[in-house]
Amino acid sequence: MHPEMEDPVEEIDGDPASDALFLCDHASNALPQAYGTLGLPPADLNRHIAFDIGAAWVTRHLASYFSAPAILSRFSRLLIDPNRGADDPTLVMRLSDRVIVPGNARIGKSEIEHRLVHYWRPYRAAISRKIGVMLAHGVPPAIVSVHSFTPCWKSKPRPWEIGILWDNDPRLAKPLIEALAGAGFCVGDNEPYDGALAGDTLDEQVTCLGLAGVLLELRQDLVQTEPKAEALAEHVAEIIAPILERPELHRKAFFESRIHRYL
Repeated sequence: MHPEMEDPVEEIDGDPASDALFLCDHASNALPQAYGTLGLPPADLNRHIAFDIGAAWVTRHLASYFSAPAILSRFSRLLIDPNRGADDPTLVMRLSDRVIVPGNARIGKSEIEHRLVHYWRPYRAAISRKIGVMLAHGVPPAIVSVHSFTPCWKSKPRPWEIGILWDNDPRLAKPLIEALAGAGFCVGDNEPYDGALAGDTLDEQVTCLGLAGVLLELRQDLVQTEPKAEALAEHVAEIIAPILERPELHRKAFFESRIHRYL
């Protein structure tokens, strides 16, 4: 049996009556000692394949700005991806951005289940508990899940500075896209990825509960150092603050999903 991380989840308490809860699925590049580097050169753990560069700094700063709770992972997505559904074939990546992950290449069902039990499920459970506490204070929170993306993909530049990913609930997504564009950002509406992903954190923990939420994608060159990340977080916080005051964001509302859920 592998010795596990003492705590795979970082929780920032914040005010449980806050308007917002911040999440960071890919906050860390850490791996439990027993897994070494999963057979990768150590330098690969500092790349985007291991975590979302800058996202944790942004998340903590947003939580501080709003005195809001936050939940962050403490393990690399190379171990298991907390933003994938439990049945998603990319839950444990064997190949990531053309890099073979030796420690995952021949992984079996029992090892995947082990990682689900000790890492994936505790992260999801922490989010559920925090949402439950916030709902008990009477106001459904809006959820912002913070990620980052590479400036180029397969040598093709990505023009967006910020992407807003969402499924079919426009309550937070649409006004935020409009406000960010109005502030001068090049904003992607479901770019550089589509926000409709069955079983991902936003789908399972937010949309399925009727809560308003978005996945906030930030281009990594804008958040690759802590000062840059905090400066961008401050700017985004000032933009999102008046939007979070809208009462429609704090009522449960259910929208038909665009995604086909697992059977």
